[in-house]
Amino acid sequence: DHILYHEMKGKLVDVIGSVVRRLNLLFLSGKLSELPEDKRCELVLNRYYAYDLLLEIVWNLIGLESKRVGFCEEEINRALEIIVNALKDWENVERQEYGSPVILKAVIEEQLRSMKIVNKGNSMLAYMAGEVEKQLDENNLAESYINAMKKQFVNNIYYQASLKGLCKFGNDYALVLRWLRHLGYVQVSTNPALAARAYDDDPSLWEKFKKYAKEVLAKKYPEWFKDPEKYADDITMEATRFGLLDNFLVFRPPFFWSDYHDGLVSYQLNPLIAHDVEKSVKAAKEFAMRLEEDLKVYDEYLLWGYKTADVEKGRPNLVIKVAAAYPAALEIARRLNELGIGQNITVSYTVAQEVLIGVAALEGMAKAVKKGIKPTQTYDTNMGGRLEDHLRDVIAAQLVWKAIEKLSDEEKEEKVNELLAKLLKDEKKLEEAKKLPLKERIDYLVSKRVLGRNLLREEFVEFLAESGAFGPKDKLIEMLKEIQYDLALSGTFVAQRVYDILFSPWNREKWIKYLMGKYDLTREQAEYIFDRLDLLPASKRKPIDTLYTFASKNMTNTEFPNHQLAVQKEYMKPDFKLDDYAESILQSLDEKALKRLMERFEDFVKAYEASPELNELLRKVGITKDYGNRGVKVEDWPNYGPCRKTMKEFTNAYLAFREKVLAAIKEIKKELGI
Repeated sequence: DHILYHEMKGKLVDVIGSVVRRLNLLFLSGKLSELPEDKRCELVLNRYYAYDLLLEIVWNLIGLESKRVGFCEEEINRALEIIVNALKDWENVERQEYGSPVILKAVIEEQLRSMKIVNKGNSMLAYMAGEVEKQLDENNLAESYINAMKKQFVNNIYYQASLKGLCKFGNDYALVLRWLRHLGYVQVSTNPALAARAYDDDPSLWEKFKKYAKEVLAKKYPEWFKDPEKYADDITMEATRFGLLDNFLVFRPPFFWSDYHDGLVSYQLNPLIAHDVEKSVKAAKEFAMRLEEDLKVYDEYLLWGYKTADVEKGRPNLVIKVAAAYPAALEIARRLNELGIGQNITVSYTVAQEVLIGVAALEGMAKAVKKGIKPTQTYDTNMGGRLEDHLRDVIAAQLVWKAIEKLSDEEKEEKVNELLAKLLKDEKKLEEAKKLPLKERIDYLVSKRVLGRNLLREEFVEFLAESGAFGPKDKLIEMLKEIQYDLALSGTFVAQRVYDILFSPWNREKWIKYLMGKYDLTREQAEYIFDRLDLLPASKRKPIDTLYTFASKNMTNTEFPNHQLAVQKEYMKPDFKLDDYAESILQSLDEKALKRLMERFEDFVKAYEASPELNELLRKVGITKDYGNRGVKVEDWPNYGPCRKTMKEFTNAYLAFREKVLAAIKEIKKELGI
């Protein structure tokens, strides 16, 4: 990554040549068969690292990083030619010495393994690794590997969309971010569940953390080991930071070359204190300061030797996830942005939440700029997929209740249990579910854990049809298809409205003037901070959730690994045209679907319409368009259905992860005899 700095332009070929010269001396420092065992191990490792280093440089050069830095094509191609020639020579050395390039194979296997473990194999990266393996040539291994990977890069939708400037992208997963950086990704979102999943998907991370805890934390924070329960949240924060650290390092180059605009990593505040301004701000500052200690050291290496490296070394490429489920989020967003710490505003489903907290973040940035502090990028999340899930749960439960409303209490129990048994194959979970009160049982039945995300599941359709409450079966199916279709657009409708209010060409100038007037900013300052706020569509469920939210300004789409794969497969269809989705966030969606959503779902109305507080702000800004007035009020955010569900999920995930971390610390405590 050291080469990914603008000062390297014009010098890349010479530097790569020098690197190859030094590595070549190491690689050829002896023959394995003639060395004693300790020297043999050293040479094997040197050869492994030499291969790995040059291949990582190759990925930086064929990835979008080289274009972001500004290397010309001739310079890139000459550097690649040098590296390929060196790799082929080393491969031949291995063949001559021991018949096969076993070390090169090991490097390739490990690099591909890092892609395959993502989301336990259900991911775009795992798919890419599989495609690369098919194209490896045993007789020309290094070159075939590079060519195969380059093909995967260039034929990837995220690479092409980023290259064309159609949109920016982020990752909703905490492992192997480097591969996605090559495809143009600029951000990573995490939450307690995703942080825990990183440790689960890569068990070696636990061992690394335990080693770090034993060698570093036990000396630095002895009180943690004397009374782990008392410092449970501090320890969990550090375990999360450790698990995310590689992400921070991977994104240092884009953070610097974009002037703190890209290359951000999100950390979610402890959900147990998300409602408390002072505790949240304190925790955010503490996390940032701990992180800065490590990044100062790393940046000295990353930027070593550059004469124009006038960046703020150590400044965290950090955005703090602030839960919009609480009114406190408004003040937290202001306070953190004033400190130069960006946010990833999360647990946000409604136009009112996303606009009001987004503007609060801009207000904090305005105060920062006045004090000479460069603001960090902030992301305004639209959790469209989770909103869709919530609305589906609501309508599915209503359908079940309507189907059984004329039955006796005993018959209701019997019918619901019959449907549960058909949908839920786990006998233990089934028996536990049957013990729940009927309302809770139905809520569980219609959730994604049981019914899934498909109202047209055969068992569910048959249950509804048999009740006779919905007319002929064909009419019932037609109704369910219509509901499914409408729900698929629900989150995007909200995202479109937020973008329309904040970032549309017809409103942008009004916001710029508002910021200039209220905070005494110059136009340059107002435009600068306005460019630091992106809408972040998240929790995607299907390709259109991404494809319908492309924008070249103020937009970053964040994606789960399995969702990335679904989008890539959509892109691979013969009739797909990427350019058709340029500025798709401003394209009209089905108005009839919107009308039906407004009629069927009270919680959609609350998400889609402006609230009284938002309308008051819009009047001050000079935006006169009627966005309704039935949106969820600030005081009601904690009780809004999707917010309540998500905070419960995040809290449970956090507590479960905390227990695992404490168990590891207690194990070390016992081992060290503390």
